[in-house]
Amino acid sequence: MQSGPVASRSADPRDSRESKNGGGPHPDAVSLAIIEQLQEDGRRPYAAIGKAVGLSEAAVRQRVQKLLDQGVMQIVAVTDPLTVGFRRQAMVGVNVEGDVESVADALAAMDECEYVVMTAGSFDLMVEIVCEDDDHLLEVINGRIRAVPGVRSTESFVYLRLKKQTYMWGTR
Repeated sequence: MQSGPVASRSADPRDSRESKNGGGPHPDAVSLAIIEQLQEDGRRPYAAIGKAVGLSEAAVRQRVQKLLDQGVMQIVAVTDPLTVGFRRQAMVGVNVEGDVESVADALAAMDECEYVVMTAGSFDLMVEIVCEDDDHLLEVINGRIRAVPGVRSTESFVYLRLKKQTYMWGTR
């Protein structure tokens, strides 16, 4: 991605429409096309994105900054945990007594918890954890997750092989 000063925000009212479900700003079709371009290559130059979506480089820069500021997207490096020393991943279903949000907040604060979601169904929370090995996994589940006040029970689903992981769903 190109660097440089961030241009002022777009005055286009379509850029900040509220979504129908009340979930905050809903990007328009052009912003979704920009997101799709960045999902294909997070380092794609703004000029190339502009050419693909029909905007100037400056307009793309403005929209990207607005999407970042609004929390609609992040631009990050995604790693393969196995290649950087994290050999054990698991999804942990958590049942809670009492306040689910406070337990979710405590789990979200743990570095090993990459994904924490409140759910309806068999579990109150689903937590994806990434660990160095089985000993680390045991320490996180038994020594830390189960020690959080309000955690009633856990069920672990250890990953044996990852067949698909994609981050392209945001624009479908």
